[in-house]
Amino acid sequence: MATLTLPAPPQIATKRAINPWVIALTVTLATFMELLDTSIANVSLPYIAGGLGRSFDEVTWILTTYLVANAVILPMSAWLSRVFGRKNYYMACVALFTITSLFCGIAPTLGVMLVSRVLQGIGGGGLAPVEQAILVDTFPPAQRASAFALYTVAIVTAPAIGPVLGGWITDNFNWRWVFFINIPIGALSLFLTSRFVHDPPSFAEERKSARRSGKLRIDTLGIILIGIGSAALEIVLDRGQIDDWFGSNFIAWTFVIALICWSIAIYWELQHDDPIIDLHLLANRNFLIASTLYFIFGFGLFASTTMIPQVLQSLYGYRAIDAGLVLGPGAFVITLLAPVGAQLIQRGIIHPRVLVAISLVTVSASMLYYSGFTLQTDYSHYALARAFQGLGYAFFFVPVSVIAYSQLKPNQNNRASSLTNLFRNWGGSFGIAFITTVSERRQNFHQSVMGANLTPSSPGLQEYVHRTAAYLAQHGYSQADSVKAAYLYYYSQLEQQTRLLGFMDCFRVIGWITLAMVPLVFLIRHFHVSGKPSGGH
Repeated sequence: MATLTLPAPPQIATKRAINPWVIALTVTLATFMELLDTSIANVSLPYIAGGLGRSFDEVTWILTTYLVANAVILPMSAWLSRVFGRKNYYMACVALFTITSLFCGIAPTLGVMLVSRVLQGIGGGGLAPVEQAILVDTFPPAQRASAFALYTVAIVTAPAIGPVLGGWITDNFNWRWVFFINIPIGALSLFLTSRFVHDPPSFAEERKSARRSGKLRIDTLGIILIGIGSAALEIVLDRGQIDDWFGSNFIAWTFVIALICWSIAIYWELQHDDPIIDLHLLANRNFLIASTLYFIFGFGLFASTTMIPQVLQSLYGYRAIDAGLVLGPGAFVITLLAPVGAQLIQRGIIHPRVLVAISLVTVSASMLYYSGFTLQTDYSHYALARAFQGLGYAFFFVPVSVIAYSQLKPNQNNRASSLTNLFRNWGGSFGIAFITTVSERRQNFHQSVMGANLTPSSPGLQEYVHRTAAYLAQHGYSQADSVKAAYLYYYSQLEQQTRLLGFMDCFRVIGWITLAMVPLVFLIRHFHVSGKPSGGH
């Protein structure tokens, strides 16, 4: 009898389609953890100094070493993910960040702590750019705005709640738990990433093809130049004000090294077949404009997030945790409204260019609103100003991200994510350096002006001093001590007023710089949000 042969059933896919939002939440978890770590240790530095038996100035290198390592690895993330595979590289970064968090927490000496922070910064530097590349490849162009809204919430909320959480942990537990809390989050991120995140077929095929053709070569000179240049630039920005900028030979020579390395690196990378950072992407007008806006985003956000707690703690007597709570309304508004902005873009109700213009004007207005505050301004006005600022940033990052990838080819997404995060990171570093320097310089300026008009012989000052001294004399002060105390009181008032004016000048400058970016919006090439990314530009 003839055997009946049935056709083989079609092969059933072994992998089920994974909901893109599961992937988005998975990769956002680790990025949130890393961005939280950029600010959570700030308020704990005095306690760390005491615990390790070192001076406060020495332990500030705990922040600097992390930022330097972060700055070094960030521009190389796209290249490293192509060498090792995006998923493998991402998981290696999470694992390194988690393990070194443990070593930071148990560090017995400052030396161990600094080495651990360098390694932690290397692990953390690769998370944000790889996450952004994963989001771009996971979501189709028509849905990317929603994915970027989730990313916006993470990069804005994490630095804002870092000081609050760090202060609460330090007050109620021990400074070492500032690092220990990363361990369960990192372990969960590793588990979820291994289950749900995979390299897209096109990315994996590109890697294989590059390896077969020998195009995936190690750009040794590029790695050295970018690594040294990034480290030197970050040290200049982070330590400049502490070491009196170019009054310090160390800062001056570090700046020269940064300038030389980056100048050579830019020329070299433009000539190289497989560069560490693809600067040719900046020839795309939309990407260039978006990168500029990323820089402004980082500049304004990180400068204000650093400055507001300083103002409240030094001039209004707020505790660290109370000053941090002022940042809460802004984070809440962004969390609430960023998804709304994403829906407005995806549904075609408003074009990203229009939303960016509105956002820039709103952020600028919020900064100018800050600049009018006085020493009598209360919590509600600061919280309202931060919410107003959050309203602007809620509609800023999502459309800028959509614009950045609007005219790029799919195989350019990975390299683009490293550049956009590099610009955002540089913006934050320049913003923090700006406020730490300019606020002090402007305070000195205002103090010299006001001091010239308010001499000890001024009739108005003499009247207030005599009145205050008489009051103090009635409450137990001697005649000499009461006069001295009265002068000290009014000098402290002068110092507080000029310090506030210095900070208000910084808000004003940030506001005008942000507003100056509005004309860039009119230079953005038109594109359809729901369409496929253009490959012709």
